[in-house]
Amino acid sequence: MKKIIIPFFCAVLFAVPAAAQTNAAPVKTEVVKSKLTPKDVIDNYFKALGGKSKLEAVKSTVIDNTLNVQGMDITMSTTKMGNKFKSVQTAMGQTVSQVFDGEKGYIERAGQKTDFPADNIAELKKGTTIEALAFDPSKFKDVTVEKLDSKDYNVLSSEKGKFYFDAATGLLYQSSVGEGSVIVKNYMTVEGIKFPSEVDIDGKGQKVTIKTTKVVLNTGVSDANFK
Repeated sequence: MKKIIIPFFCAVLFAVPAAAQTNAAPVKTEVVKSKLTPKDVIDNYFKALGGKSKLEAVKSTVIDNTLNVQGMDITMSTTKMGNKFKSVQTAMGQTVSQVFDGEKGYIERAGQKTDFPADNIAELKKGTTIEALAFDPSKFKDVTVEKLDSKDYNVLSSEKGKFYFDAATGLLYQSSVGEGSVIVKNYMTVEGIKFPSEVDIDGKGQKVTIKTTKVVLNTGVSDANFK
C-alpha cells in the first residue's frame, strides 16, 4: 500500500490540511476589494453550514469516506472529538491508522508505530471537532472579490493560503494552501449541519477525490477511541 496520509481540512483542509497545485499557468482574474470584513465572511460561512451554535454543539463525529487516489480505491473512517482524532485507511487488504490523543500521536502501518513529528504537534493541538470552527477572522486583513468560472467569490488570504467562499451561498468552495488546492464540489446535510460530501485535492502530482458516505454526530465516541 502506498504511503497515503490525507490531511484533515480539512482543514484542507482541509486542509485539511496540504496538497500541491499543478504547474499550469495562473489564470488572471479581476480582484476587487470587498466591503465585507473577514468576520462577515466567516460568520456567513458558519450560518451557511447550519449556524455557529449548532457547530459548537457537535462534540464528536465519525465520518466514513471513500477515496480514489490515482486509480486506487481506499476506504477511510475518521473519528474526532475536539482536537483528538483517529483515522483508519484501508486499501488492498492493508490498513494504515493515524491516532492523536490531544497531546501526542502516531501512524501505525503493518504493526509498526511511528510517532508524529514534534513540529506537527502544536498545529494538531489546535484541532476542532468541526474543522470550520478553526477559521479565525483575526488571521485575515481584508476581503477581496474574485471570479472563478464566472461566479463571484469572497476571498480571504493569509500567509497560510487563500480561501474562496461562494458569494451567493457563503460556503467554502476552494482553498489554495502552499502549493496545493482543494475544491469542495458538494455538501451533504446531517442533523441540520452541512458537511463536504465530495472533495477534489490536487497536490504534488497526486490527485485525490474524497466522497463522504456517512456522518454520525455525538454518538459512541470517548477517550478510549484515541489510544
